[in-house]
Amino acid sequence: MLTRARTKSKGIVAWPEGDRPRERLLRMGAQSLTDAELVAILLRVGVQGTNAVELARQILKKFGSLRALAEVPVSALLEVKGLKGAKAAQLAAAMEFARRVSLPDARERVVLKKTSEAAEYLHARLQGLSEEHFRALLLNRRGSLLEDALLAVGTVDKARPPIRLVVARVLQANASAVIIGHNHPSGAAEPSESDRLFTEDLFGALAPLGVKLLDHVIIGDVATFSFADSGLMAEIALSSSG
Repeated sequence: MLTRARTKSKGIVAWPEGDRPRERLLRMGAQSLTDAELVAILLRVGVQGTNAVELARQILKKFGSLRALAEVPVSALLEVKGLKGAKAAQLAAAMEFARRVSLPDARERVVLKKTSEAAEYLHARLQGLSEEHFRALLLNRRGSLLEDALLAVGTVDKARPPIRLVVARVLQANASAVIIGHNHPSGAAEPSESDRLFTEDLFGALAPLGVKLLDHVIIGDVATFSFADSGLMAEIALSSSG
């Protein structure tokens, strides 16, 4: 009988049945597999000269851990030898699936009445991402979340949707209030001048529609910045009224 050490470079179909990740998962459950074996099942097959488990080990070694792999953009996956097209898409979809499962159940109504609640909600969605994501939380008059819209994904330091796109989504959802948020992959949560200017422009575009821009939340590695809590939102509202 071949040992795992002797078979690791061969195709997995040549392994003893008890060593194959898929068969072991079906017999003992997914918790019995290593991180590399879980990734290998997502990959399904390896590349010439490298089986799926060995390819998975190489991927994890490159990015450092399963958690780190979950945070890399698709563009980084596509740069890995052996991870093209379908394989990269399968991995990215699985990682996003895991991220969404960790979020509150969509069947439960989300109500955001405090700035701290909105910050916590956005932190769960934006913290640790390697690219900047911009989200808009569209609320009704009671603070119930009507839609959580991902409106832009940018480079490591910039993601801004057109103002007209935000306004269009607000009108489509018939929202009464909006909270916007984005992450800073650099880790710092301090707002930039462009963050402030964008907030002013959006406030000015929504006000004539009777829609309140309640907050702009910036997510860093550790800290979170709130335009409302810092007083910047009040300053913007005051300057707009003047």
